[in-house]
Amino acid sequence: MRATKNVERKPEWLRAKKVERKFLNTNKVEGIIEKLSLNTVCREANCPNRLECHSRGTATFMILGRNCTRNCTFCNVEKKIPDEVDIMEPSKVAEAIKELGLKHAVITSVTRDDLEDQGAEQFKNVVLEIRKKAPGVTVELLIPDMQGREDLLDIIMSSEPDVLNHNVETVPELYKRVRPMADFERSLSVIRYVKDKYPKAITKSGMMLGLGETEEQVLSAVRRIKDAGCDVLTLGQYLRPSDLHIEMEEYVTPEVFDFYKDKAMEMGFKSVASSPLVRSSYHAEEYIHV
Repeated sequence: MRATKNVERKPEWLRAKKVERKFLNTNKVEGIIEKLSLNTVCREANCPNRLECHSRGTATFMILGRNCTRNCTFCNVEKKIPDEVDIMEPSKVAEAIKELGLKHAVITSVTRDDLEDQGAEQFKNVVLEIRKKAPGVTVELLIPDMQGREDLLDIIMSSEPDVLNHNVETVPELYKRVRPMADFERSLSVIRYVKDKYPKAITKSGMMLGLGETEEQVLSAVRRIKDAGCDVLTLGQYLRPSDLHIEMEEYVTPEVFDFYKDKAMEMGFKSVASSPLVRSSYHAEEYIHV
């Protein structure tokens, strides 16, 4: 099964869903985010699902500033001098979650190689504040690789998040082009360490497709993610944010995404979200009851 090579025109299956105006909560969501001076990956990564998610009264919070210290060629997040860490951010994120009435909260961050703890304490404090202000909310953390340091993973996991998500993003054969400052094996080690030491936590990872990977490479990478102890897998279509980012090689059809989902489930994943518009946090609440 193969994808279509025509990348000149966006196919019908990738066009954002129309959301009826009567269901829109966009102003409420963005108003709360602006009031509390928070960042979201929805805006910073120019997510194609932003309108739909906001209409459902949700957003994915991005902590530790807006500027990243890595040079990934697919990502729309700014690569500038990192922001100062806001010590009030954990409280503000928790307040936003409370005001939005979320049942499942996803927290991610830029990569902060400039910080001694890579931002681990901030992740921990966000979870602890959510537990105080919005008890009963399930919490999913989408973390950077923390340079593979187990002591920092221990800090994060001491807050007992319900889901620990770390994306490998692409197949290892494309890392030099897509993630030149990252390492596929190091990312696998994050998943493996968390699942081995904190087996009650749900582990999750994901990849983008359409960057020129082969079927064999995808299936091999998916198998290695599963063998590392990953419970939940997400697969979605890479969409080029601008002409400054790495080119997209192909649109992967929904049928191919279904094929990969079936293969991943056969490998033993507890849950798989695989379709063109899937992103790590898209409908994340639907994939945690595993």
